[in-house]
Amino acid sequence: MKTVFSFLKPYKLPAFVAFFLMLIELAVELLLPFFLGKMIDNGVMNGDLNNIVMWGSIMIGLAFFSFISGIINSFYASHVSWGFAHDIRERLFRKIQEFSFANLNHHPTSHLMTLFTNDVRQIQNTIFMGLRIMAKAPLIALGGVIMAFVVNPRLAIIFLITVPILLVFLLWVLKIASKMFNKVQKSIDNVNRVMQENLAGMRLIKAFFRRDYEEERFTDANTNLRNNTRFTFRFIEASMPILLFVMNLSIIAILWVGNTQSISGTAEVGDVVAILNYAMRVAMAISMFSFIIMALSRTKASAERISEVLVEEVDLLDSKDSDAKQKITHGKVEFKDVSFRYPTSDGPVLSNISFTVNPGEKLAIIGATGSGKSSLFQLIPRLYDVTDGEIYIDERPISSYKLDSLRNAIGYAPQTPLLFSGPIIENISWGKDNASKQEILNAAKDAQIHDTIMDLPNQYQTQIGQKGVNLSGGQKQRISIARALIRKPKILMLDDSTSALDLATEAKLLTAIQDDLNTMFIITQKVSTAMNADRILLLDEGKMLHIGTHEDLLKDSELYQRIVESQFGKEYPNVR
Repeated sequence: MKTVFSFLKPYKLPAFVAFFLMLIELAVELLLPFFLGKMIDNGVMNGDLNNIVMWGSIMIGLAFFSFISGIINSFYASHVSWGFAHDIRERLFRKIQEFSFANLNHHPTSHLMTLFTNDVRQIQNTIFMGLRIMAKAPLIALGGVIMAFVVNPRLAIIFLITVPILLVFLLWVLKIASKMFNKVQKSIDNVNRVMQENLAGMRLIKAFFRRDYEEERFTDANTNLRNNTRFTFRFIEASMPILLFVMNLSIIAILWVGNTQSISGTAEVGDVVAILNYAMRVAMAISMFSFIIMALSRTKASAERISEVLVEEVDLLDSKDSDAKQKITHGKVEFKDVSFRYPTSDGPVLSNISFTVNPGEKLAIIGATGSGKSSLFQLIPRLYDVTDGEIYIDERPISSYKLDSLRNAIGYAPQTPLLFSGPIIENISWGKDNASKQEILNAAKDAQIHDTIMDLPNQYQTQIGQKGVNLSGGQKQRISIARALIRKPKILMLDDSTSALDLATEAKLLTAIQDDLNTMFIITQKVSTAMNADRILLLDEGKMLHIGTHEDLLKDSELYQRIVESQFGKEYPNVR
């Protein structure tokens, strides 16, 4: 909670102004019944028109002053709440950008989206309402009791019985409601997750005709959200009749005691009317408490969820020994007895991996699904840190490089290309800040996508739909590769990113890349691609079985022979 609300510090002055103006409204509201009582006792009861006009004019003037204060208060309250929301979204976004993959595994995408939208908006609204009316409600209740004692202590004694009971009850409701709203927010996460998966996989759902299954899945998540929300709101609303019942008993008691005292001459009629007005104001303030409790409960739940992200320790940072001046110049990569396990996995996904790739060399990595190929890739740019062993680049430990220096020297094309909505030229230049038009053209030509782009109606200004929906798989892969090539990386990593290309296009692409003398890692399932690499690394269940040329592996590895046989048949030379 403290972490989240610390973002209000830059807005202390406007928040103070808003709160001060709210106190002016409060003061006027508390003074009006007092002046009404004076007008009744000194004017109405005595038939004195001058007193009626005087007190009435004072009340009208105070009401107008309160009206102006309320307008200005709304302006400052909006400034504080919107500024707070802007700042905390900025900080959340920066924090998530700092997260390692291990950190991101703790927070599903749907959860993070809910934080940015529903949770931040909930706190923002509470801050606005807090500076506008929420803080005024308990102060009216407290001030009404105090003013009642100022007017007539014997009548006001009734408040000392009812108000403490109500406060204890409200604190209990707040404690229970906070836990309930936490469940509601998690239900919203679940609905967002199902919606996100459905929208992203709509083509697949239609292709497999799984509409009924997905509708049932969404209905379950949506029903769970409805039930949790309904139960929570019913619990909050159920507190309202209890609060009003107790306050109405107080009003009845004030009328009965006040009537008795006025008949006996121990209380003025104006005092009874004033205290009755205070009782009504306290009742109205308490009637808002259900809304306040609901808002505070949801805000508490939302603030705790946001705080979890903001205070989470990033587990992958620059090493103390890293040197900002140290740059990767050649691209030599060496694995020495490297083992790795994911934070949530029971066993290692890579065990005792050792090999060296020299500058300009091309290493193909091949193996069955789940053999650890992509996991090995993620260690080179330090998306994860190794569990055991060490990785060296240019004969220096990988931890001796600053993360930005390390990753700027690496070009990466993922297995599933992710393109952003916008023109093709922006998607390619995304790989390098301030890339020139010629650099973009050269990268596109090397990736064998330039001619395809030129055939499009708007060429490089052609708009790409969400995630490249209007492009083929091969086109998306080549744009993704162009994005990696534009930065002229010392180390190029292609994670099965040529799988959708035909053999001729793939051969041209790899030849163009090789001309730039990048140190290249390429994950592939195609033997035809692997055999053109300088060496092939064969992985199986996280272990390195063999490393060598195509001919070496064909001679020494039965697993590699079976892979070749599955793609070329037994007639392939040297396949037993």
